[in-house]
Amino acid sequence: MDTWFQMMDRQYRNVLVLSGCQATLQTTGTTMIAVTGLAGLALATDKAFATVPLTTYVIGSAITTIPASLLMNSVGRRAGFQVGTALGVLGAAISAAAVYLSNFWLLCAGTMVLGMYTAFGKYYRFAAADAAEVDFRAKAISLTLAGGIAGGIVGPEMAKHSTDLVANHTYMGSYLSLIAVSLVAMLFLTGLDIPRLSEQERRDSGRPLSVIMRQPVFIVAALASMLSYGIMNLFMTSTPLAMRAHHHHFNDAAFVLQWHMIGMYGPSFITGSLIHRYGVLNIILAGIVLLFVCIIAALAGTELLNFWVALFLLGVGWNFMYVGGSALLTECHAPAERAKTQAANDFMVFVTMAISSLSSGLLLNASGWHAVNYGSIPFLLLAASATLWLMWQRRSTPRHQTVPE
Repeated sequence: MDTWFQMMDRQYRNVLVLSGCQATLQTTGTTMIAVTGLAGLALATDKAFATVPLTTYVIGSAITTIPASLLMNSVGRRAGFQVGTALGVLGAAISAAAVYLSNFWLLCAGTMVLGMYTAFGKYYRFAAADAAEVDFRAKAISLTLAGGIAGGIVGPEMAKHSTDLVANHTYMGSYLSLIAVSLVAMLFLTGLDIPRLSEQERRDSGRPLSVIMRQPVFIVAALASMLSYGIMNLFMTSTPLAMRAHHHHFNDAAFVLQWHMIGMYGPSFITGSLIHRYGVLNIILAGIVLLFVCIIAALAGTELLNFWVALFLLGVGWNFMYVGGSALLTECHAPAERAKTQAANDFMVFVTMAISSLSSGLLLNASGWHAVNYGSIPFLLLAASATLWLMWQRRSTPRHQTVPE
């Protein structure tokens, strides 16, 4: 007899599987954010380089984004994602060894491999859209990302309880726990059922990437994803260090990051419906406004309440911009073009994250927490201007075109 899972409609079943994978990916990401800056601080000779392991994590993602998309275009989503989870196991093992050996540069190598795993995992949202009907795509992306709320809750708790798991090797237990998390993702992926592109679709490359990237819809979609992630990463990378500098306990930082993750992924249960009701550009604009309010809360003080409110609003604002940008991207490419279009978009996201990770530590070390906040404002203004520009274009051209199936 068929199980309940097997009887589900395929597009809903895939969303459920990918949502579970997103939960494991976010557990890894949250644990990384919670402990890696502090591990880097403990191992680095020059404390200004404490966030370099987080930067190499993002660099690993950036250099793998395009090869990951092309590999999945060739071998299919499930096989490609399994390669990614294997990299997760390897990266966590190297990072644990680095802490054991007190080797800063080995930690950077381990986090780079974990970044490669993340590059594969960031395609979970697009994989959900690949197998979804047009009207369900925004919801498929949103509901897949909703799985991150589990990771947002589990990650900080796992970081708190595993930090001192191995005697005399603080943070080693946290990296060892990530091996198990990647193995759980491997198990989930056995239930993924997304058809591979046909031979003709794999041969047909579609329009040149330069033509696709010149579309106003691509520009705004990419900016929404890039800047939301860049600003969010700028804050998240520096928050544990800023809270430590203002005499907050590690558990307070874990609490703030936990609520930040709830803000990031909790709205995903309704973001797709909000996009369907109010329009994708209005939701992106709402996210930008929330990020401005986040900055105001962060600049108002350095008490626990200020960090909590700012990071929670940062999460919700990121959600609206990132889900909106991802949904908008599906409008500008045909199936044969999706690998290179998604790869170009996510490559730019990870390059932005790499720059923001490195800038975060330098800004915080040189000028303090307020500099991190003020540094975000010009980029938010850029995102707002681009979104308003596309809204004006669409209003002046009532029947905007989307790429046909």
